[in-house]
Amino acid sequence: MLLFGRKRLLPAVSGCVILLLASSIHGASDSLEGLNHSYKSVQPLELTPKLSLQLKLHAFLLWSSVGFLMPIGVLLIRFSSNVKSAKAVRVLFYCHVAAQVAGVALATAAAALSITNFENAFNNTHQRIGVALYGLVWLQPLIGFLRPDRGVKARSVWYLAHWLLGVVVCVAGVANVYIGLHTYRERTGRSVGLWTALLTAEVSAVALAYLLQDRWNHIVRQEEAATGEERRSETETSYPANDHKEVAVMP
Repeated sequence: MLLFGRKRLLPAVSGCVILLLASSIHGASDSLEGLNHSYKSVQPLELTPKLSLQLKLHAFLLWSSVGFLMPIGVLLIRFSSNVKSAKAVRVLFYCHVAAQVAGVALATAAAALSITNFENAFNNTHQRIGVALYGLVWLQPLIGFLRPDRGVKARSVWYLAHWLLGVVVCVAGVANVYIGLHTYRERTGRSVGLWTALLTAEVSAVALAYLLQDRWNHIVRQEEAATGEERRSETETSYPANDHKEVAVMP
């Protein structure tokens, strides 16, 4: 019964999110028709102390969410696939869930901040990607919550969809942080080189850990196999087989 309810709830939730995104984009396109032609060019932004603080808080929330916590959550669940201890697997799983929930909460706070305080004309790439990203950020944990039980045929399809959507959210989120920094530099004239370099270093470290995890496990297995072979060789050398036959001497 629970599995049946999950199967019915997932398409309904997905449809609601898609309708929400479509209505937001449609409303944005309608508002664009009434805008002056001057909005088509990048307008300089006059920063007040309050607006500057809000922009920095918005950027920090999104970086913490889609640029850090969600990729870390992906790494944690990936690490758990190679852990033998059941207790360690549970700990990693709950850490994964905590990181994703915190990431969704921070992304929601960033969305609320941008809706209530910023100009939302949706006439730039950063805002358009942001609208789609907010929907995907909420869709992903819902898919995770509605996972089928183990042994069910739909489990493999669910796993592929959940993994693929998680990677898309992380990649699109990091890309949008870069785009947001570029937009901020264009509209304010302020340098963002330091923040771009820090973001690049952090993303590179996470990507390297993600790519090298399987290779590291392969290296460990190779080392264990080589150690076992050396011990076997030492044992054979220390205790050679006695192939000489004893000859009885007759008087």
